[in-house]
Amino acid sequence: MRDVVFDIAAKRAGIAPDHVAMEDLVTGATITYAQFNDRASRVASLLVEERVAPGDRVAVLCRNRIAFFEVLFACAKLGAIMVPFSWRAPPAELNGLVADSAPKLIFHGREDEESARALDLPRRIGFDDDYETRVATAAPLDHRACWPSDECWYLIYTSGTTGAPKGVIQTYRMAMANYVNIRQAIDLRGDDVTFNFLPLYHTAGINLHTLPVFVAGGRVLIAPAFDAGVMLDVLASRKLDVIFAVPAVYQQLALHRLFETADLSGVRSWGCGGAPLPDVLVETFKAKNVRVCNGMGMTETGPTAFLATPERAWDKIGTVGRPQILTAVRIVDASGADVKPGDTGELLFAGPAITPGYWNKPAETAAAFLDGVWLRSGDVARCDEEGDYFVVGRSKDMYISGGSNVYPAEVENVLAEHPDVLEAAVIGVPDERWGETGEAYLMLRAGHDAPADAEVAAFLRNRLAAYKIPQRFIVVPEFPRTAAGKVRKHMLRETAP
Repeated sequence: MRDVVFDIAAKRAGIAPDHVAMEDLVTGATITYAQFNDRASRVASLLVEERVAPGDRVAVLCRNRIAFFEVLFACAKLGAIMVPFSWRAPPAELNGLVADSAPKLIFHGREDEESARALDLPRRIGFDDDYETRVATAAPLDHRACWPSDECWYLIYTSGTTGAPKGVIQTYRMAMANYVNIRQAIDLRGDDVTFNFLPLYHTAGINLHTLPVFVAGGRVLIAPAFDAGVMLDVLASRKLDVIFAVPAVYQQLALHRLFETADLSGVRSWGCGGAPLPDVLVETFKAKNVRVCNGMGMTETGPTAFLATPERAWDKIGTVGRPQILTAVRIVDASGADVKPGDTGELLFAGPAITPGYWNKPAETAAAFLDGVWLRSGDVARCDEEGDYFVVGRSKDMYISGGSNVYPAEVENVLAEHPDVLEAAVIGVPDERWGETGEAYLMLRAGHDAPADAEVAAFLRNRLAAYKIPQRFIVVPEFPRTAAGKVRKHMLRETAP
């Protein structure tokens, strides 16, 4: 038999049909695994009615909701490919993705109807319009029970921090490998409850931890989007076992008025990734006896590649842990040779969780792999003598000042410890004397005035070598960000006053 993944929804419905799979926090509506599987089969029939065939693309533009996952599994049952679109993107940008992926139709929520209407697509279905009626009247599709492991299930368009959208192919094998990686990393259990609030056009919204919890048979609480107050209320009133968030979420939780009195002891696993986690945030949550486990992965890695253990979360602040069980890694120099422990180099990935490439981009796909096997991350990392990994920064972010390499992530981490600074982003800019120097963009804490440049430089001088200290400090109200909270550094200068 060809390497396949059996229909996950149907399997779960057979194992525990009456267990609740998902719950909508806004309406209170719940759906069991049996009901979910039945509805996904009916949505697959709806797709056939709309002349969607295996291999065709189906776009979705919505805030977080159960119906998103019904469409995701309907596509799997039929063999179609789902394409989540960002509701933050303007129609002009989305039409570029429409041209690239050529979806047959789009599902959308009421909040995004205007954007959906502006797209170059002939057919659309509103989740808040006739979706429920059509699902109720459709007959369940006599669908395929096996999904080829190497087949594309959905595309995640990522522009990262360079602004060039690429559709990262997500296969069924990747989904199952990510489940295995997460399960062993956080001791995922069949009765675990997680919280879905990260955007669904980003891999974390789908895979951290919603799909793994679904595969395990747990319950997923779904909120339309992140709200710090709502999340703290849920933590106070509901059972939550495993949570994954990006640093910007942890920052907003820490700043909320309810944080100081919030009881966070009920959560067994706190994970973080998507962007560097500042040491100061680790210490903030440590003061509440919360071990935020730093991790690292990419859309291209499924995404789980690294996640620190709770023991390492405090003992080795800054580590992303060790490679997970279905992920192989290397750190190599410019020639592609492995570096010694303690030395820095580019981080490479291989294994069943790694994407086969980018949609409609064979040249970019070929360039992304070393020897056709090892995915080039573009991240600079080191591994210590004990086998724990640290991500130093992005190779494209590095600049050379006076002949020495400067990795902005190190400088940003120290800047975040300044009492007036909430967050920092550093870029390299041309300099006649040194070749390049640093330019730091600062977001201030509420109610704090901008510190003098000399005062910030003196603060850094006690912690960093002189060549790493930026020559200019610019206060901005907000940073341009990706869905994962990463700063779009190529756009920083546009935010400067």
